[in-house]
Amino acid sequence: MPVMGAMKFERLFRTAAGLRIDKNDVKRYDDFINRKIYDLFLIAQAAARADGRDIVEPWDLPIGKGLQECIRAFREIDEEIELQPLLDRLTAEPAVDLAASEQTRARLPQIAGGLSVALARLFRVLEPERHNPGPAQWEKAGEIIDLFL
Repeated sequence: MPVMGAMKFERLFRTAAGLRIDKNDVKRYDDFINRKIYDLFLIAQAAARADGRDIVEPWDLPIGKGLQECIRAFREIDEEIELQPLLDRLTAEPAVDLAASEQTRARLPQIAGGLSVALARLFRVLEPERHNPGPAQWEKAGEIIDLFL
């Protein structure tokens, strides 16, 4: 990720939850986002098939109330940070059996942004006094989010 991109992600985590992340965290972040987008698409694919469709639509994605709120929070933060263009480039449609509609692909960066806000806030909930999540915190946060998404 380019330096400017890393700086924007650092700012997102600082704004969303008062956290400081470093370059190692950016790699962990990228892995986390790609894994969770893939997981969302696995479930969405099953929903699309159950409805007799061969394309994933936005309503197939299992996005609950909490993630919807984090997506809204990301939109507000993004007005200041302007991370959306970077997420547009970084958020690829995962390799699953069914293709995503154009509308679904267009939502991916905002979903990734919402996941980012959720992750940052979870770090703060897990260890309120810690300002720089380490590998153990990344693993714990990932395990918790895996339980729900």
